[in-house]
Amino acid sequence: MVMAASYKVVLGSIAFAIFWVLAVFPAVPFLPVGRTAGSLLGAMLMVLFRVITPDDAYAAIDLPILGLLFGTMVVSVYLERADMFKYLGKLLSWKSKGAKDLLCRICLISAISSALFTNDTSCVILTEFVLKIARQHNLPPHPFLLALASSANIGSSATPIGNPQNLVIAVQSKISFGGFVTGILPAMLVGVFVNALILLIMYWRLLSAQKDEEDATSEVVGEDDVSSHRFSPATMSHLSSLNFEEFLDPLSSPSPSHINGNSTHIDTLRNRVNAVNQHEIQRATDGSIGSGRSSNASKEAANEIPSAESFAVQNSEQKESKKGRWKNKLWKIGVYLITIGMLVALLMGFNMSWTAITAALALVVLDFKDARPCLEKVSYSLLIFFCGMFITVEGFNKTGIPSTLWDFMEPYAKIDRVSGITVLAIVILVLSNFASNVPTVLLLGGRVAASAAAISANEEKKAWLIFSMGEHRCRKPITVGIGGELDSMRASSPGAPPWLHFVFLEPPQVWTSFHAYCHCYWSDTH
Repeated sequence: MVMAASYKVVLGSIAFAIFWVLAVFPAVPFLPVGRTAGSLLGAMLMVLFRVITPDDAYAAIDLPILGLLFGTMVVSVYLERADMFKYLGKLLSWKSKGAKDLLCRICLISAISSALFTNDTSCVILTEFVLKIARQHNLPPHPFLLALASSANIGSSATPIGNPQNLVIAVQSKISFGGFVTGILPAMLVGVFVNALILLIMYWRLLSAQKDEEDATSEVVGEDDVSSHRFSPATMSHLSSLNFEEFLDPLSSPSPSHINGNSTHIDTLRNRVNAVNQHEIQRATDGSIGSGRSSNASKEAANEIPSAESFAVQNSEQKESKKGRWKNKLWKIGVYLITIGMLVALLMGFNMSWTAITAALALVVLDFKDARPCLEKVSYSLLIFFCGMFITVEGFNKTGIPSTLWDFMEPYAKIDRVSGITVLAIVILVLSNFASNVPTVLLLGGRVAASAAAISANEEKKAWLIFSMGEHRCRKPITVGIGGELDSMRASSPGAPPWLHFVFLEPPQVWTSFHAYCHCYWSDTH
């Protein structure tokens, strides 16, 4: 593609740079408007600068991707209501055989759940359960949170609905759901195994250390403490709970507020004792009143004897409660069956966007009540962010800069040889960490696939699968503020610098990246 006019190149680059800064660093001091507003600002500038026409801007919005993303979000909301993630949380600690066994379970369960319910949702919700289990068993949380983050990152690459960039790849490449899964699943499983092995080696001594048993009555977290979340990342709330025993018995612990009010509280108790003594004396001297009160008390006691009507009311309430429990169980079974039906339809090759939307509407009808509370949990800001991003990236493509750069690199990035896959891996590594993941797919995915298609149709499919695996293995350690994986890490170390997350996540991510590309080359030569 020929470079556009000079003014379009300059203005388009400025608009894309503004979008990139606000997408990667959404809280920059000079314009703290956030990612969603940043994507809309970049799109608006592309149109105002006449880099792209308004009609082309509307055409750039990929409705199938938005429909698939919306449908999967609604399904995830109803699965959360049906306690799917609570059952997964219980599975983490069911008959656990120690810290190492728990870490391996977290790697496996987070990978599977992120492949089916998106990585951000799995990380944001399962983080609560991981923190709860670590606190109950007096274990350091950061090895388990890192296992959750890295394994969810790897596992989400296995399906088109695992994360947003896979949605883009699946829709643009037109690879079927089954073909996508079979192409990446082997690499994903081995990647999760390698990731768990590396984490065990990194934290073997820490996980082998003897831990003191904590007091179960003071540390056990109830199910109510695990809060419900929106689908959008970075919505976790970590509230400190009050000690209920201290609340009931303020004299049992010498807190500052109790010490300051101690004398007043004791005086109050003395006044109450004196009042009770005077009342007893008055009752003893007034015999008639006492006998009358005794008679009234006996009548009240007789009235408190349960009658046949009260038994009937209690029996009716028990039946209604039992009926409600059975109705809730049947509703949960219906949610699970609809979700399984959606996965089966996707594997059979039905249109992914309309399959997800159909499943979402089926769940709404099954719920048989106002869907507003569930629909409000959908991250519409993410959908708007995608709309702005589509327009901004399309405008940047119109400048000709991405095509010119790819024309220079294409001879060195042929995917039919090891050197070409290595160069492509380095390019994906750099762009996905510094230009974010989905824009990298939009900017480079089609060009890489077109170059591979000139070799063979099989090479084109392999190119898209390389993008999917590379985007997940390479993108998260460096990029700041993207996705639920880093949110789960920040839960254990709030305020920690970004380079600390890079140090923790980079070893497993690099090794699984190496494995992913080795798998691609091996599958091509055998």
